[in-house]
Amino acid sequence: MEFPDRDVVASLLDAQPLPSFVRVDHDPSSTTLSEPTTHVRDALARLDLDSLAPGARVAVGVGSRGIHRIDEYAATVVTALTERGFDPVVVPAMGSHGGATAEGQRETLASLGVTETRVGAPIDARMDVERVDEVRVGETSYPVFVASAALDADGVVVINRVKPHTNFSGRIESGLCKMLVAGLGKQRGASAFHATALTEGYVPALEAAFAAISSAVPLVGGIALVENADEETAHVEALSGAELLDREPALLARASEEMATLPVDDIDLLVVDELGKDVSGAGMDTNVIGRYRVLNAPDPDTPRIKLIYARGLTDRTEGNGNGIGLADLTRRVAVDQLDFQKTYANALTSGSLAKAKLPVVAPDDELALRIALSALGSPAPETVRVVWIHDTQELGELFVSSGVVDDLPDTATVTGEVALAFDDGTARFDPR
Repeated sequence: MEFPDRDVVASLLDAQPLPSFVRVDHDPSSTTLSEPTTHVRDALARLDLDSLAPGARVAVGVGSRGIHRIDEYAATVVTALTERGFDPVVVPAMGSHGGATAEGQRETLASLGVTETRVGAPIDARMDVERVDEVRVGETSYPVFVASAALDADGVVVINRVKPHTNFSGRIESGLCKMLVAGLGKQRGASAFHATALTEGYVPALEAAFAAISSAVPLVGGIALVENADEETAHVEALSGAELLDREPALLARASEEMATLPVDDIDLLVVDELGKDVSGAGMDTNVIGRYRVLNAPDPDTPRIKLIYARGLTDRTEGNGNGIGLADLTRRVAVDQLDFQKTYANALTSGSLAKAKLPVVAPDDELALRIALSALGSPAPETVRVVWIHDTQELGELFVSSGVVDDLPDTATVTGEVALAFDDGTARFDPR
């Protein structure tokens, strides 16, 4: 893919004076569990495992999200099940992620530290599914699929974080229910769910499919995790299959209170160093950036961000650049990191095509910033509102332009002035 040379792009732009920046520590109050693996073990013990016979095969569903200490939690669950005399097997519950291939899903788990050696159990990454029912939602009927690996088991336990979803809002969003419907549905199940959700609504589609799945699958329950603004575990809770639909809304409300947010709502330019599936299902958390870009789903009211510049992808996303379309601007380095097979598999399954679009591609950081400032109308450097973050999970340390400083909340502390400099067009911040 060819893009205009640097000299060509530079010739189209006037010189743009850059704002001055400061480093900021943002530390809203939060709860962090001590010994979280102990809480996971205790939560598992509260599930009804006595109904399973000795030696029963238990499928442990693990997804593709960058959940804090997920490798430890998966290993803890596997160990506890083994000690009870069961035969656990890890099943990737991630829909189409990993390029919708078994090897890709194994690689995605491995990037999160979840390997057979680490957790002490085999990983059954088959993409095979079985159609267990057809449900009607509004004017739409859609087939419900479940991974054969889950149906072959005697019991199913899923582990997932409950949090606001990146495509919609409702009483149930991202969590155990969605993992069972879209995650354990593999590519076919996730595709059928998303197609219906886009026309009939996400929550009705989730509820209808969950009812079918809970009847078809030997569902023991799940381990629900809630994380705080520091991406650490704030709460662990066991939910039986019968409790999932009723209990998840309360956990979602807590997750909303705990989640990380930007320190200000009105931003001219947000610069994001990295996006990826390990950061958010949408590459960038849409609740943090205020953009869903989904048909029939209005964007969040806040924050209000005029332009977003995404600089690159995380290593752990392994080329899946789903979410790059949420940005207005990127650079050539990010495009070179893209694996279009993985990105398109994700976008086509979810039906959220906008997230896979390529934004304007700049040769480097220096010209990207000049492009952004020009598009903003060349605001004065002392008034332009720029916020620079590593990713939408890591919001504890960030850089802001001088035009933002007076509006920082009490939870944000300026820790020093920095100078924005460039090495062959690549940005860096130097202490002053």
